[in-house]
Order: sequence, then structure tokens, then C-alpha cells
Amino acid sequence: MTISPLQDQTALVTGSTDGIGAAIATQLAAAGAHVLVTGRDHGRGRDVVAAVAAAGGTATFLRADLAGGSAAVTGLAAAVHDTTGRPLDILVHSAARLVDPAPTDQVDEDVINGVLAVNVTAAFLLTAAFAPAMAAAGSGAIINIGSVNGLIGMAGSALYGASKAALHSLTRSWAAEYGPRGVRVNTIAPGPTLTRRTEAISDHLAPMLARVPSRRASTLDEVAAAAVFLAGPAAANIHGATLTVDGGWSAL
Repeated sequence: MTISPLQDQTALVTGSTDGIGAAIATQLAAAGAHVLVTGRDHGRGRDVVAAVAAAGGTATFLRADLAGGSAAVTGLAAAVHDTTGRPLDILVHSAARLVDPAPTDQVDEDVINGVLAVNVTAAFLLTAAFAPAMAAAGSGAIINIGSVNGLIGMAGSALYGASKAALHSLTRSWAAEYGPRGVRVNTIAPGPTLTRRTEAISDHLAPMLARVPSRRASTLDEVAAAAVFLAGPAAANIHGATLTVDGGWSAL
């Protein structure tokens, strides 16, 4: 009998009602984990849970709006505990506030605060809520979904890039803090990825993709496969790494 690599593990994937987060949740479940799907939309959350179940996996939807700061994180942490009754095995920070490209002098303070609240503060507070129990248990995997925008400079993306660069830095700091106690912390940095959002701007992306070594965008499944790898036993001695899934974009 084949044993799934993540069998009997529990994973929380934030921002997993759509896009990259939903793909990660689906693949983690296919690898044997019970996945806690989170997001703001009940309908989309139920759809992801149903898709996981149809594929033979198990998932539970927990509504959370991570723009709500410490109160939202406290509520989500309590819901996770009530659902699992045990420490998490896998924590994936996929929730992100996306912003359209804009010059720095045209970005107002409310947008800055909103992006940082979801992309940085929520990840920080959730790690503070769950990582100590992982460390006490002596194992666990935390995966931050960064971006090539956090690795290279792109005009018009200063705010989003800064928020993802902060996650990349947190990965290294958390690897140093929790790695000695058995918790692995790593980053996935996707480049252009085929989502509903990017399909709407495919004409804008085409000239950039023509310069990428792979000459194409990544698929959701390709990004999700990287998360399954980093969560699993094959990545047992990988700490503080940034795994790019960008077709070679950042190599240039």
C-alpha cells in the first residue's frame, strides 16, 4: 500500500479560496493532508472543499478576513484549534492583497496599510500564533508565498514588491529562529502565473514572457507542486530557501 507523503498531517493555507492558494490546498490534500481552507468568501471556500472531496481528499473551510489584524488572527487560531485540537503540521501564507501597478506618488496611505496588513502583518501574527506549538512538537513546515517582485525591481510595483521582500526576509529570520527546534521555513517566489487575474492582462504580459527563458507563464499546479515538495519529507533539510517558480525570469 502506498502511503501519501503528508498522511495524517494538518495544513492551514491562507487565501486558499482561489488562485495559487486554492491550488496549493488541493495538492496538499491530494498528498494526504487534511487542509484548512481560509478566505473571506463562503461560496468559494465551499467550492474548494467540494473539489478536494471529489478528488478523494479532506478539507474544512474556516472563514477569515486577515485584513482584520490581531482580532482576525486570534479568531482564526481559535477556529483552527477547535477543528484540529492539535498543533498544525503545515502553515502556508498565501493570502495577499494585490494592487494594480502605479507610480509611488499615486499610492495613497490606505492602500499601503491594506497591502501591508494582509501581506506582512497577518503572516507575522499567524506565525507567532502557530510556530511555537510546532517548535514544541519538534516538527513543522511554514511556507511563505512571496514573489519575483520581492527579488527584482519593477517600476510601478514598489508597494507590492516591498511587501513580498518583507516575507522573503521573514523566511530567513524564522528559519534561524525555529529551525533549531525542527520547524522548516521556506519561500516560494512565483513569477507570472496563469490565474483569472493574469488572463485578463495577457496582452500586457506577452512582451515580458517573450524574454523569459521558458517563454511562458507558470501554471497553478506548478506553483502548488513546489509547496507540496517543501512541505514534505523530500525537503527535510531545506531551511530558509527561496524557491523561484518563474520560468527563469529572476535569473535574468
